[in-house]
Parts: sequence; structure tokens; C-alpha cells
Amino acid sequence: MIYREHYIKDIRPFYDSDLIKIITGIRRSGKSIILQQIADEIRKTTDNIIYLNFEDVLISSNISTGKALIQYVEENRKQGSKCYLFFDEIQELDNWQEACKTLRLYDYSVFITGSNSKLLSGEFTKELSGRYVSFRVRPFVYKEILEYANELSKEISITDYLIWGGFPKRFEFDTADAQRIYLNDLDNTIVINDLIRRYKIRKESLFKSLVNYVLRSNSRIFSANSIRDYIRREHDSCSVNTIMKYLGYLEEAYIIDSIKQFSPKTKKELSFFVKIYNADVALNSLRCFDNRYDLTHNLENIVYNELVYMGYKVWVYNNAGKEIDFLAQNENKKYYIQVAYSVAEDKAYSREFDAFKNLDNLSQKIIITNDDIDYSTSSVRHIKLKDFLVMTSMDD
Repeated sequence: MIYREHYIKDIRPFYDSDLIKIITGIRRSGKSIILQQIADEIRKTTDNIIYLNFEDVLISSNISTGKALIQYVEENRKQGSKCYLFFDEIQELDNWQEACKTLRLYDYSVFITGSNSKLLSGEFTKELSGRYVSFRVRPFVYKEILEYANELSKEISITDYLIWGGFPKRFEFDTADAQRIYLNDLDNTIVINDLIRRYKIRKESLFKSLVNYVLRSNSRIFSANSIRDYIRREHDSCSVNTIMKYLGYLEEAYIIDSIKQFSPKTKKELSFFVKIYNADVALNSLRCFDNRYDLTHNLENIVYNELVYMGYKVWVYNNAGKEIDFLAQNENKKYYIQVAYSVAEDKAYSREFDAFKNLDNLSQKIIITNDDIDYSTSSVRHIKLKDFLVMTSMDD
């Protein structure tokens, strides 16, 4: 498995801190691997390390409570130096929050991961407020895929990425059928089964209808009302409050991200419409029939995931009624970004480039497409998708 320095470099300054280091993210995005890589790095300077994986029955059956965990740590740590604790999938343990809060008060550095379905940001805030730092891990972006493919002596095309995304484990399977079986099982686990069990959702059919509709409609602007109106075609009883609650479950579990529109008139976010992106485009493609994959919207979703990976904060931008896909900002630099599969046809070219009309020239205007021809103009920079996917910033 590749070394994910992109994430580890942000965690490294906290190795010796008494703050609890929490690694979050959608299931099977690589949290456990990063935890192991951090432990291996720290082992170069000390052997005072305790590593416990609570998905291992041998561990979970012998350490089943927070009190038992504290006792185990006290009995097994080495005295005389700081002890580093690594707890993988700790949410399997009763009273894990109290155990972690207690251990951090002494000479321990605590690292934990947890399944997205059970260890969510809301719980961090409630149980560990002011006592933790969290780091979100995402499925592979294309740069990481290329690195891992090289390690596996494989070739992964951009089209493959646009359809099947970047869940790391899928690249270990040699056939498309095997990858799809793996991704289907993963989808059923993280999207449906985990959330229905966790939140004790009684209206399972309604919830599944909403999930399927939202995940196959990525990279589109929604309101709760518009989703409710669609769901009511199949379910007579469906309130806006229910829609908002279910969307909240998906977002808390890192299955979707929602970004708000930015209004230049009021210079603030508008919260009544949001654009939804999937954590991984495979969640869309699994819901497509007859291999009719939604490459256009998946491409925009991919660009979103890549921008966030690069460190940009993003909004949808409303330019006098014309939607610009992204206003991306990092520090004081802003970029207006349009995304299209192709602008080779006149109609598509006009639609995408006209969205930039009347914008100031203080920020870069960029269009990203899958075209091989350079469509740059005097005011708009065209970036080919194949070049964008290997960039580390928009200034490359």
C-alpha cells in the first residue's frame, strides 16, 4: 500500500500532543492503513507503543469496556517514556470516550479511528469537545491511484477513475466483475445497512429511495423541497423534515458532501439550495443500468474531490443567474472554475464560456474538460482533465 504522506504530514505535528488524534472518513477509505503507517513511523524512535484493532475478536472479546482498556494499557505500557496508543475501530468498545479522555490526561499520545457509521463528527463534539483534533481521509484521488497502480504493476485509465472511483481496495482485484462485487458489497454496508441500523430507520423503503436518488444525481443543485417532490412519486408520506434528517445521516457518515451557493450580491452563502457530491463516484455508477454511466456529472464530482484534496474551500457561484460550478479559494487566491466533459460543440462552448461573462479579472477563470484540444482564450484558461488530475494546485 502506498504511503499517504498527504494526510500524515498534517497529523505529524500532533504526534506528541495530549490531544486525541481522530482519523475519520467514509469506510474503506484507508484510515486503518494510515494509522498503521503512523505507528510504523513512531516505532523508529520508540518501542513504547500499544496497537489494538477492535475488529479483531481476540481483542474485543478480552477488552470490552473503557475500564478494561485503561487497565490493559496500564499493565502493558513501558515505564519511563511517553506511550503511544493506537486504537483502530474503537467504537466497538463500550465507554471508549471516557477511556480516551482519561488516558490523554497522563503520559499517553492517543490515536483512534472509527467506522463512519458509528464514530461521527457530532459525537466528537459532544463527547470530546476541546480535547481532540480530527483528520478526514478520502478515497484515492488520481495521483494516488497512479502511485498504487505502479506498485501493483497495473494501468488505471482516467475513464476507469471516472466510473469506478478511488476506493483503495478495489485496485487489488484483477477483473471488472470482482471489483464490482466488492464495490456492491461495500455500498450495501456503508450506505444502507450501517445507517439503517445505527439510526433505527423504520421507513426503510423511503430511505433507500432517497439514497438511490441522491447518489445517482450527484453534482446537481437540490433543495429539500425538490427531493421531497421526487420521493413523493413513490411514497405518499414524506416531509421536508424527514428529507433533511436523512440527508444529514448521509453527510455525517461522509457519504456525501453538500456545498452552498455563494451570492456576489450579498457576499455570503445561500443555504436554501445546496449542491451534492458523492464521496466516491462509484456510488453513482453502481446505480446505472446497461453501462450508461454518467460521465459528465462524475467528471464534475471528480474535480470537486480533487480540489478538496488540494486544500481548496469551494462554493457554487451564482453569476447573475448563471451557475459557475466552483468558486475555489485557498488563502487569498480565488479561482472561478467551470467543468464540462467537452466543449467541442458550439452550443457547449458558448454555454460554458458565457458563464464567466462580467466577472472581474482579479481571479483566474478556468475551464476543465476532457478535450485534448486547448480551448484557452485571452481571459479563460483551459485545463485538460488529464493535466488537472496530476496537478498539486491550480497554479501548477
